[in-house]
Amino acid sequence: MASKVMKIGILSWEEYKARNLAIARGELKPKRNAPKIWMPSLETAAKVLSTDNVALLRAIEELKPASVTELASLTNRKQGNVSRTLKTMSNYGIAELRETGSRAKRPVALATEFQVELRVHA
Repeated sequence: MASKVMKIGILSWEEYKARNLAIARGELKPKRNAPKIWMPSLETAAKVLSTDNVALLRAIEELKPASVTELASLTNRKQGNVSRTLKTMSNYGIAELRETGSRAKRPVALATEFQVELRVHA
């Protein structure tokens, strides 16, 4: 399985807002290798990218479950827990739930490895 690497940046809400405004005004052009996903703290990144959640992403990639219910069964996790986790990951662009034509949505891992970029300002 080829890994899908995603770069995550850590910025406070204020820094994130200022960055986006600078981009909108044309004062800042994001670098090609800049993070595509931004989180407000290392604590948030640690929660979203916990060992269990990364294992969930790997299970999605390796086992290709057809639904959240199947993924919950395959990983011995409660469906509600898996659904909440996938919703959070989806909000950050780490995973998504794709329509399958039925009521079920197929979970898809958009990344299975992560690089975290943190800048400490003086």
